[in-house]
Amino acid sequence: MNFQLKTYPIIFLVILAIPLPEPANADDRSASPNVIMLMSDDQGWGDVGFNGNDVVKTPNLDAMAAEGVRFDRFYAAAPLCSPTRGSCLTGRYPFRYGILAAHTGGMRVGETTIAEMLKKKGYSAGMFGKWHIGWVKHDEVGTRGFYSPPSHHGFDEYFATTSAVPTWDPTMTPADWNSWGGDPGGPWKGGFPYVHNGELVKENLSGDDSRVIMDRVIPFIEANKAKPFLATVWFHTPHEPVVAGEEFKKLYPDLDDKKKNLYGCITAMDQQIGRLREKLRELGIERNTVIFFCSDNGPADGLAKKGIASAGPFKGHKHQMYEGGLLVPACAVWPSVIPSGTSTEVRCSTVDFLPTVAAIVGNSKKKKDARPIDGIDLLPVIRGEVQQRGQSLFFGYRRLKKGVDGKAIISGDWKLLQEAKKKGRWRLYDLAKDPHEQNDLAAEMPEQTDRLRKQLEELETSCQLSRDGADYRY
Repeated sequence: MNFQLKTYPIIFLVILAIPLPEPANADDRSASPNVIMLMSDDQGWGDVGFNGNDVVKTPNLDAMAAEGVRFDRFYAAAPLCSPTRGSCLTGRYPFRYGILAAHTGGMRVGETTIAEMLKKKGYSAGMFGKWHIGWVKHDEVGTRGFYSPPSHHGFDEYFATTSAVPTWDPTMTPADWNSWGGDPGGPWKGGFPYVHNGELVKENLSGDDSRVIMDRVIPFIEANKAKPFLATVWFHTPHEPVVAGEEFKKLYPDLDDKKKNLYGCITAMDQQIGRLREKLRELGIERNTVIFFCSDNGPADGLAKKGIASAGPFKGHKHQMYEGGLLVPACAVWPSVIPSGTSTEVRCSTVDFLPTVAAIVGNSKKKKDARPIDGIDLLPVIRGEVQQRGQSLFFGYRRLKKGVDGKAIISGDWKLLQEAKKKGRWRLYDLAKDPHEQNDLAAEMPEQTDRLRKQLEELETSCQLSRDGADYRY
């Protein structure tokens, strides 16, 4: 595999509120493009063709990246799923809204999501796939979460699971699976993990899980083709249990079985992304639709350690604050706006989706809403008008019961991180000279380390104020 990297010096400032312009003509349909947000699950930076992997077959994602913009330095807000998912919808760091790890809480109704923002602009909103920021079944009971389905957060329609399912036959536990979720060969988490608008789904749940999801996305788009819509499509692929159908494994005859399953299910997901884009063309709405794609974090721990999944040349994996846990594959396509062959190495993040969509539809931040927005509008970045990000990036993952309190800040080319493990060490890296984090400078540069620790503490204090009620009405 051939992974090529470039680096540019980047300067960061802290910006908490972003004024966004109103469109010249609010009735103009071109000011209300359709928005589709695609996200894979545990797909490493190196597990896609457009980042240099010449083995995995992702022709449709590669086409998206080639026909639109490829983000070469795109970060998940956290090195695991639930916190990142909330950041995609709110434009805020996970520590602000209190989802610090997987299965810890749920999205608060006090948060403003992209779906709620767009509904005020006349959009229909649908959510499809893995929710994982609250239970989706009303009678589901757990000690680490609560009922907070997509319908509580602006979505008119949803077809969703609370958390992970097998990537093939999502209602059945794989025969060789010996971990959480179900007994080998038996039902997966009771056998019916999907809920459609509050009702348990029992039909059309076999085969490739990405196809199962897309079978619900397509009718939603067809029903809303004459008006603007938001479709949030969060695939389970390639989260464990990783299983691919035989027709997809056959595409990789020279690989071992575990890698056949990983690459096979990624190719199956890619096929459904191609199906989605073809439907947009068929309906004549492709040019008025912007599609974003990213993963929610780096590759799964065990798969990365065994060389099955890849973070490319970057150090680390899921659950770690190193680049491999945070950097993810990402691209966007919008035929009428984004020129083909665009790429950027400006550091971008999942917190940037909300302010970007707000700018696209002309939604301005109301003066009375003083809550911090941590992301930036990516349109100037995509247009090449911005070469340096004007805002620090803060990442966090916390499970204090297990002693986990991982944090990181990127300010300019400097990155300070605290390892996400009990009594994790502080480490300092110059990402311009050392993008693969091989040379820890914390001991030899104590002043730089202290400066960044102070910035991180200030950001964390701001997040705690938000989390403890400063951003919510009582």
